[in-house]
Amino acid sequence: YRAVDSLQTLLESVGAESRPLEQRAVSELVRDLENASKGTVGPTPQAAETTPEGEGLTPPGEKAVSFPAAAQVALGETVRVATTRLDSLLLQSEEMLSARLAASQREAELRDVRTSLNDWKRAWFSEVTRLRQQLARNTQEAGQRREGETTEAALNLLDQNYDRVRLLESRLVELSNLMSQDERSLGRMVDVLLEDARSVLLCPFSTLLQGFPRLVRDLSADTGKDIELAIEGQGIEIDRRVLEQLKDPLIHVVRNCIDHGIEKPEERKARDKLPEGTITIAISQIGARNVQILISDDGSGIDIGRMRSAAVKAGILSQEEADALSDEDALSLAYYPGVSTSRIITEISGQGLGLAIARENVEGLGGTVSLENRPGSGVTLGIVVPITLATFRGIVVRFGESMFVIPTASTEQVLRVKAEDIKTVENREAIEIDGRAVSVVRLGDVLEVARPADTNEARDVAQAVVFSSNGARVAFLVDEVIEECEVLVKPLGTQLSRVRNVSGATILGTGEVVPILNVSDLLKSATLPSMGATARPPVAAPGEEPRKQTALLVEDSITARTLLKNILESAGYTVVTAVDGMDAFTRLRETECDFVVSDVAMPRMDGFELTKKIRGDEKFADLPVVLVTALESREERERGVDVGADAYIIKRSFDQSNLLEVIRRLT
Repeated sequence: YRAVDSLQTLLESVGAESRPLEQRAVSELVRDLENASKGTVGPTPQAAETTPEGEGLTPPGEKAVSFPAAAQVALGETVRVATTRLDSLLLQSEEMLSARLAASQREAELRDVRTSLNDWKRAWFSEVTRLRQQLARNTQEAGQRREGETTEAALNLLDQNYDRVRLLESRLVELSNLMSQDERSLGRMVDVLLEDARSVLLCPFSTLLQGFPRLVRDLSADTGKDIELAIEGQGIEIDRRVLEQLKDPLIHVVRNCIDHGIEKPEERKARDKLPEGTITIAISQIGARNVQILISDDGSGIDIGRMRSAAVKAGILSQEEADALSDEDALSLAYYPGVSTSRIITEISGQGLGLAIARENVEGLGGTVSLENRPGSGVTLGIVVPITLATFRGIVVRFGESMFVIPTASTEQVLRVKAEDIKTVENREAIEIDGRAVSVVRLGDVLEVARPADTNEARDVAQAVVFSSNGARVAFLVDEVIEECEVLVKPLGTQLSRVRNVSGATILGTGEVVPILNVSDLLKSATLPSMGATARPPVAAPGEEPRKQTALLVEDSITARTLLKNILESAGYTVVTAVDGMDAFTRLRETECDFVVSDVAMPRMDGFELTKKIRGDEKFADLPVVLVTALESREERERGVDVGADAYIIKRSFDQSNLLEVIRRLT
């Protein structure tokens, strides 16, 4: 694998001047290959079996990889089609679901007309019969023959109209029955077409995970750990669009497992563990519509105390609120951006974005995320996503004049609630379900939907939809649960890429556009509204200019110092510069600084010594220190952790937006 990487680097640098460092690396690699050819070093079984992503050539003397007989398909039975065309075909097929819903709506409207006509017919017959009886009595009593004949003629005319109405009713019944047959036939055809179109775009998980063994191998070597990756169920197929959305979350989670999940070999031995750690990705199908992905490691687990401290440092909670949280609630803080138990921010992890990105992407797919912590034994992250992306079953509810769709998969149950069943528990309304108190929230209050003035009166009986996710359980009161049906998900578009409590929209059979609710957002809005707020910078008093933060920039190279100074000043920071560690510590005592950005390799006092000196001074113990350096070995990063640096950024992969984001999180 090192040889392939080196060849790729050489090919990319054709025509450029070769650098001595690259020549030395290639010479060392050639020596290692010669030793391997002599039997001094043998390739591992994994190296012999696994092909890196992007390789397509068979090495000389090696046999080409052959597919199993079951996977071989004759050339004449296949056709190559661009995925864009397949996507267009699937989208058009999914649009037929709207036609099916419209047909169902028309059939329901015809049933309503039949019912209304039947009610009117019975009333007509009853009223005409009553008039005849009344007329007979009046005629007999008064003996008015001529008036009786006139009334009799009018009644006969009504009878004739009644016969015509009966004929119209029979034709309407026949038309309604035909409409029902057409609706069922259309429904079957749409279901079969959608199923076939979706199956064309199904891909096995192996297409997503084929690069993960190399990712784990490279990062393990980079962090000085021995880690094995085990993958189970990678043959399970899922919508290609879902796979694309899962790629980033899975990469972030695996990087977290490697960097600060699994311990180093010497630490594992001290804890009576095998020196080799294991990351397992297990995929399994749940029912006919969902897939579960479990990513687990056998590391040290999540330190709940450090999680509380990280949340306080990020400004999400006060110290008192953090101390009052249960361990289960404190574990859920891992999903919030900027919360990380890592002691230092590196290019691998530590920015507190891994689980936040995973949760946002998965919930955007209509899935759920769960986290199981086993202190001392590891962590398991569970992801459940739908096999297909565009359609799902939903419950249509009404609150006031507004209609909403709630995903059926996220609904635990629907029930009726009497006013006397709602009690007050810990200053919150609640009802008892299965012997447990469940919070009650009005859906309109969470969505900030105003109810019409004439419907504000209390109701004796209401309907409730109960949601449960990640240990939270809430009953949302609605005015009416209308129906459950299959709906087509429409994205909100780039103009509304993220709307709180709403994940998309759909068009009902009536033609009405209805929002699809995001259950995870609803639960957060209903249960932990204070935790959903992010820390805000202090607001300056009226007429007072907000204070600019001051950065101490330590860099001996005038070129690098000028570049970093321009970046920080463009971002709105005041910059104080220093040429080495001794100069920096002197300026730190003279000037009030909010954070330090420092190189490592400098004369007189390097960045490591400067960081250690800063941490040893009580006045500057909490001052954020970001090391930006060309030194990228594992030992140097570990030394950055030991001396107390908050972030370690490699110049080779330097990105100014990444630097500014790290500074923003630390300050």
